[in-house]
Amino acid sequence: MRAFDELRKLEIFFMEETKRGCSIIDLYELVQHAGNILPRLYLLCTVGSVYIKSKEAPAKDILKDLVEMCRGIQHPLRGLFLRSYLSQVSRDKLPDIGSEYEGDADTVIDAVEFVLQNFTEMNKLWVRMQHQGPARDKEKREKERSELRDLVGKNLHILSQVEGVDLDMYKDIVLPRVLEQVVNCKDEIAQFYLMECIIQVFPDEYHLQTLDVLLGACPQLQPSVDIKTVLSQLMERLSNYAASSAEVLPEFLQVEAFSKLSKAIGKVIEAQVDMPTVGVVTLYSALLTFTLHVHPDRLDYADLVLGACVKKLSGRGKIEDTRATKQIVALLSAPLEKYNDIVTTLKLSNYSHVMEYLDGETIKVMATVIVQSITKNKTQISTADNVEALFELIRGLIKDLDGSLPDEVDEDDFKEEQSSVARLIQMLYNDDPDEMFKIISTVKKHILTGGIKRLPFTVPALVFSSLKLVRQLQGQEENPFGDETPTTPKKIFQLLTQTIEILSSVPAPELAFRLYLQCAEAANDCDLEPVAYEFFTQAYILYEEEISDSKAQVTALHLIIGTLQKMHVFGVENRDTLTHKATGYSAKLLKKPDQCRAVYACSHLFWLDDHDNMKDGERVMLCLKRALRIANAAQQMSNATRGSTGPVSLFIEILNKYLYFFEKGNPQITVATIQGLIELITTEMQSDTTTPDSSADAFFASTLRYIEFQKQKGGAVGEKYEPIKV
Repeated sequence: MRAFDELRKLEIFFMEETKRGCSIIDLYELVQHAGNILPRLYLLCTVGSVYIKSKEAPAKDILKDLVEMCRGIQHPLRGLFLRSYLSQVSRDKLPDIGSEYEGDADTVIDAVEFVLQNFTEMNKLWVRMQHQGPARDKEKREKERSELRDLVGKNLHILSQVEGVDLDMYKDIVLPRVLEQVVNCKDEIAQFYLMECIIQVFPDEYHLQTLDVLLGACPQLQPSVDIKTVLSQLMERLSNYAASSAEVLPEFLQVEAFSKLSKAIGKVIEAQVDMPTVGVVTLYSALLTFTLHVHPDRLDYADLVLGACVKKLSGRGKIEDTRATKQIVALLSAPLEKYNDIVTTLKLSNYSHVMEYLDGETIKVMATVIVQSITKNKTQISTADNVEALFELIRGLIKDLDGSLPDEVDEDDFKEEQSSVARLIQMLYNDDPDEMFKIISTVKKHILTGGIKRLPFTVPALVFSSLKLVRQLQGQEENPFGDETPTTPKKIFQLLTQTIEILSSVPAPELAFRLYLQCAEAANDCDLEPVAYEFFTQAYILYEEEISDSKAQVTALHLIIGTLQKMHVFGVENRDTLTHKATGYSAKLLKKPDQCRAVYACSHLFWLDDHDNMKDGERVMLCLKRALRIANAAQQMSNATRGSTGPVSLFIEILNKYLYFFEKGNPQITVATIQGLIELITTEMQSDTTTPDSSADAFFASTLRYIEFQKQKGGAVGEKYEPIKV
């Protein structure tokens, strides 16, 4: 480069010499008398550049003379640099259309001829470097060659800049000549680099119109050339060209680009028998991307590509090579990204066949990609057949494949994966109850194969999806037309019973317990007494047999009481049985404070606001008295063990329940009862043995303030509260 800079100064010197009257023709003759050939030719090129500028002779003649003379140097490295210098000084002096050096005749041909000739000679010199010197220096030579490759490629770049090279000239002269040189040089480095150059430097529309010629050269290249990269780059460029504007798409159809590329890929894979799997998949991945850009509406084309890929992969077994599996994931992700709709992708019959070649871990990766695509695009999947096909595709998340144990998986990742499946189950929906029931049955079939670690994540989603359908059917009459199998709430509850039973054997008893109560509530809203009773029975059995932790028991019992209180479907007998059980459980809790709270909560089971036939003041009073007795016992136990009676907050909580039922009009709760309790609490709080507790003091003060507030309200409420002395 420094030599070229110096020669540039020499060129300026020659220019000035000619201005002083020195004849350029004489100079051109004079430098040819230099003794050594290399300096002679550098001088000749430098003076030649000034000669063309002077316009004393046609540019084409001087260029032809220079390019012929340069043949005098056959040493590869020196020859390359000399010809590189020639192309550098001549690039702005070519007799191109619109150039000041354009001659009268058709001189663009001469310009192209000059560049092509220089390119051909440079390529020959570049290839010759490979065969000089001992074999042990092969790596060093290849490194040198790759450093020098841009000198050769620059000629193709110059060609692409020539204004006069239109499509016809490119098709008839430029491309055939360049490809002839590429194929004939039989050198893998040169072939790979020059094919890349052709694809990168010439316009996309030229490639499209000369696809036959370009693709025809591919099978003629050396077997060791990385043809997959070349073809992938070509398809990538054409894909981007197609995506750039809808107006160019007809050109693709006109030249039948898809079938030509498809055939070319087939031929290349056949020609290179030992092409690794990653190569095969990369080619089809690029072809699929091309197809999705150029023919987004032709699903059959996309399916053909996947089918051809399956055909070429058959007999190779599961793919272990990580590069190849990455390419398959890219291949399978392309339709998802293009259509943003899994339903369209499911129409590709070969999609699932390609997945069969993946190993368990990659099937899981692919399943995650599919689920994320659905959640991101909020895709509606509304037929049982599509759900079946989808769950086949995402089986990597649904069950263990290849016998791999889920223990090996990172816990957080596992939770995230299963939560995404649960989200997916919630997104499956159809307005038609019969179809929705089929979807639910399909999902159930798949998720029950998931093993004990997955069920606690997926079953709740399925249960709530089913309950959504129950709510939709709620209040509908039995089908009067007597269809074959109309979907009824009863039928859904049967499915739910089977599903939750499996969960309780996982074991996840607390989760199953909660789901039974949810179902009981739904059955209550559908007026199905036997069904609701059965769900409650199952919940009770789980409570008795499986829930042993005292904290869990307290939580479970409050859930039972809360759910049972909402039930209006039960007859007297059933209700009594369930209520009796609940109060029995309350008395059996381990800690006295827990017992007390559960017992006073049971009082709500005997007093339902909206149902006059469910207001039993006596039994409410019994519960509250019992709670008081337990609170008292708790105080005494505390006194016996600690020497202090502990806080009085339980009494204050019971006082609040008394006030609640007093307001609701329970005749059993009189002013005297409330008054007595207030005095009891006051006495307890002032007692020496009571542990001071600021929160209990605040709670009591707040309760008394409430009573005062109700007194001041006036009206019926005020009258009711008036007799209570605070």
